[in-house]
Amino acid sequence: MKMNKIKKLLDEQVCSRNSKCELSYDKPDPLLVASRYKDEYIILLCALFAYGKASLIVKFLDSLNFELLDEKEEIIEKELDRFYYRFQNSEDVKSIFKTFRRMKQENSLNDIFLKTYKKENNLLEALDSVILKIYNLANYNSQGFTFLVSSPLKRDKQGVIKEIGNAPYKRWMMYLRWMVRDDNLDLGLWQGVDKKDLILPLDTHTFKVSQKLGLLDRKTYDLKSALLVTEKLKEFDKQDPIKYDFALYRIGQEKIKI
Repeated sequence: MKMNKIKKLLDEQVCSRNSKCELSYDKPDPLLVASRYKDEYIILLCALFAYGKASLIVKFLDSLNFELLDEKEEIIEKELDRFYYRFQNSEDVKSIFKTFRRMKQENSLNDIFLKTYKKENNLLEALDSVILKIYNLANYNSQGFTFLVSSPLKRDKQGVIKEIGNAPYKRWMMYLRWMVRDDNLDLGLWQGVDKKDLILPLDTHTFKVSQKLGLLDRKTYDLKSALLVTEKLKEFDKQDPIKYDFALYRIGQEKIKI
């Protein structure tokens, strides 16, 4: 398919998809729950738990009492004692709530991110600084917790973040999309981050659709592929390439013929 035809298809999809009407229990998406809140820590919890079947993600998020982020740690321990989700046991769930409670009292996520983003002029470096901050404050580790938060980004011998060898960090990229972009779909609660720097939240749906449309010819599902598709989408909209993310996702999820 020629690029002008792909752009036309995606622009049409963006017009119909980037709307609050797309968020419903009939078409479940974690943003359905996240969009009810203005708290960046609650919204990050919604993004980090967003793996697996969409309907089950929404069901789990609906079961959580996010007000616990403002409660004492003993109350968090008690209230979340039987909560678990797929790879996270109740200790993992309690630990992420307690860690975010500590972070929330200390600083805003936007400020933590911006400090490195402005200094390094690099979205990946800024993301890594947030992930490292979570581990530093958590004082806890497990397989489930590491899966939830993601590992710090792998680097080469010169200390540069690797494009090949790192995962796409899909849930984090989705969170950044929610917080930085501001339209009928995304929340736009963060200041100071340029949406042209966002990276596509590459999941299995967007990965396959991008290959099918000719936006990506790599077969490896990794950070490099996410960066390559993002660069391709910049040919359609240099200032806001990730506006196409939700459309690509829905095309794949709904198995739309292209």
